Amino acid sequence: SSLEADPEDWVRIISHDGYTFLLRRKVANMSETIKNSLDETGGFAEAETKTYRSQERGIIVQKMIEYMSFKAHYSNVGPQEEIPANDMTERLPPEILLELSVTFWSLTKIS
Repeated sequence: SSLEADPEDWVRIISHDGYTFLLRRKVANMSETIKNSLDETGGFAEAETKTYRSQERGIIVQKMIEYMSFKAHYSNVGPQEEIPANDMTERLPPEILLELSVTFWSLTKIS
């Protein structure tokens, strides 16, 4: 419908420590929490500014966005195609894994 946001639109995520990330809406929509905040029909200020403010540190937001990008890229592959999950997991520094896990949990349903 004409009321739906264009998935190719750019949106902004700002970390708690002030880092700003620009990404396509279709990538941001991999998180139900972010998707709902940026939903133009929801009436949230975030939707008007196309900006989601995260309570997480920049490194955590960066890795979250990398995962959402990975998920968006491979979301339409067929069952016979291989998804290189190791490529993603190898990019996660062990010292932030717990914090990253809590973030994924708090964002509920990274689809």
